[in-house]
Amino acid sequence: MAPRPPRVIAIACATAFFAVVHTVAVAQRAILPGGPVHSMRDIAGGVYQSFYRGAESETGPIRVAPFRMDTHLVTNADYLRFVTEVPRWQRGRVPRVFADREYLAQWTDALHFAMGAERQPVTRVSWFAATAYCESRGATLPTEAQWEYVARADETQRDAQRNRAFVRRILSWYSHPFVEPLPSVGQSRPNVWGIHDMHGLVWEWVLDFNASMINVDARSRGDGEFARFCGGAALGATDTADYAAFMRYAFRSSLRASYTVRNLGFRCVTEGEPPP
Repeated sequence: MAPRPPRVIAIACATAFFAVVHTVAVAQRAILPGGPVHSMRDIAGGVYQSFYRGAESETGPIRVAPFRMDTHLVTNADYLRFVTEVPRWQRGRVPRVFADREYLAQWTDALHFAMGAERQPVTRVSWFAATAYCESRGATLPTEAQWEYVARADETQRDAQRNRAFVRRILSWYSHPFVEPLPSVGQSRPNVWGIHDMHGLVWEWVLDFNASMINVDARSRGDGEFARFCGGAALGATDTADYAAFMRYAFRSSLRASYTVRNLGFRCVTEGEPPP
């Protein structure tokens, strides 16, 4: 058989390449029709002790009203559907005041991400963008109290804060370097509420992420020595042994609403009792 001319080989390679690109594009667009199926679980109301003593908790623990929470983090596929339906949130169209330059930087372009990434949690999404996504579903981001209330549950109990194995597991995740690509959502066992990946996958936005700014102004404490010591702000914590909570609150306090972070995702909640 005579060898094929170089031009024929080049055309064949180009055809194959565009066929792959087209297949990926069709596969990702196929996610869109029919609308999303968002699985949510009912979270019974209860009491949450704020990690930091503040104006909202000086009279005692915070009562958390019943609400519903996404069982899984929002995925790339979920977010692709959103930006397709609401183009102003596509990469390249969002003003810098609402999302920094790394917004959706892991996607290949405004409407595509890597093959196989459909079920990975979407990251590099700003607070503004995450809020807009949840609002498009008639939902909101969870408040810090809602998120922490659910996050303290393990597989068998609603409050596992004193379970050493549970705490070690969380701290072990915090101590390991971030690894890409991210696993798909839902691979961990759900906690007792039926919620997956509260720990061990990515950090998560909350609605009031900057509401726990630590106040070290001694004038508000009536103690002229309070802010003179290294780590003085820790004295306002309700549990100084809860290192995992210290890390979460420190991380949230470092954020701005326009920031996009490669290991920061989100999920949504709805308020009140579920419909009958």
